[in-house]
Amino acid sequence: MRTRSGHGDELIPRPEQTPDALRAALAVVAPDRLAEMQAEKDEAFAKAVEWQSLSPVRSWVLIWAREIEIARRPDLSARYGNAKSNLEHEDPVIARDALRALSAVLDEAMKAVRG
Repeated sequence: MRTRSGHGDELIPRPEQTPDALRAALAVVAPDRLAEMQAEKDEAFAKAVEWQSLSPVRSWVLIWAREIEIARRPDLSARYGNAKSNLEHEDPVIARDALRALSAVLDEAMKAVRG
């Protein structure tokens, strides 16, 4: 199922920013990353207890909302993949442009999930 938005095709609608909703979304758009997500979630919750603060959990939610935003939007996902593939290019101009492009994708995805 594809939906349309102002950003082109989306593989799934943007999920709510809850652990269960994010996990369900990731299971659709990038199931190979579920173990990574769970490990980072466990770490965030452990830090939250240790620090007596919810900030590690909030950070985890935002990071994974951003990752899912990129994965659920083929336009962002393609730009992200292209940028990552050129980060270590032998031509420093191409590598620098790739870093800028990667930063732009991450910024765009974070703005989208923050509303």
